[in-house]
Parts: sequence; C-alpha cells; structure tokens
Amino acid sequence: MLRLVEEIDKTGVVLCGVNIAHNKSLKGHSDADVALHALTDALLGAMAEGDIGDHFPPTNEKWRGVASEVFLKHAQKLLTAKGGRIINIDLTIVCEAPKIAPYRLKMRQSIADMLGLSLDRISVKATTSEKLGFMGRGEGILAEAIVSIALNRN
Repeated sequence: MLRLVEEIDKTGVVLCGVNIAHNKSLKGHSDADVALHALTDALLGAMAEGDIGDHFPPTNEKWRGVASEVFLKHAQKLLTAKGGRIINIDLTIVCEAPKIAPYRLKMRQSIADMLGLSLDRISVKATTSEKLGFMGRGEGILAEAIVSIALNRN
C-alpha cells in the first residue's frame, strides 16, 4: 500500500500507531498509517473479505482522519467472528526516511497492544528503495504485510 508524502503541516508520520517526528506528513483520507493499512489489508485478504476500501470507502467522510487502529480492529473482529486467530505478523516498511530502526520495538508493541498478541508473534522490518523511484526521492512510503491466521472452516 502506498501513500504519497506531502509537506502539509510538518508534524510527522504515523506508522503502526506510533507518531514519528518528520519534516513531511503522509497524505491520506484517514490518519494515513500506511503500515496499519497494509496489515488490515493482509488480514482481510487472508479471510477473502476484500480490502480496506471495501469496508471503509475513502469517499465516506465518516472515515476522514480516523485512526487506522479502527480499521485493524475491525479486521480482527471479522476474523474472531469466523472462529479464527492471528498466528504471526510480518510487516515490512519501505522508505528512505524516517528511519524505522529506532521505533521498531515501539511499533511492534503498539501492534501487540492493539491486537492483544504477544510481542514475539510480530515482526516489523524496514528497508529502503536504494534511492530509486518516488520512494527514493522521499515522495512516499510503502508497507507490505503478511499474516498467518488459523481459521476454523466448518
């Protein structure tokens, strides 16, 4: 998932529910937490429940500025209703800046707290695009998530 970076209010970015000081902000309809959006999409996809836009259309003003935790908890609620549970989370954030390493543990803990999971089941990694393309120019951030779930099929 991708959100373009724009110098709006220079307050920083939110990734995994963690506020990170930065000279740019992510542009989006909600809080633009690209990491939680990717994780929400991964959960919805693992259940064949569509994507985040199906459940929270950006055309609906109700979702403007909403914390992405709401979306993630919705996906988890759907999973629980199906008798399922999250086994592991593997999240990769691709950006030149901000640097993710200083915030990695805080991000993992934030996700763990949101989903009621133990920290050892959540991985957050970071890489860069080696200065290539729009991400290399600092114009965007990409996040990819893989989740393992157990789903009771009756």
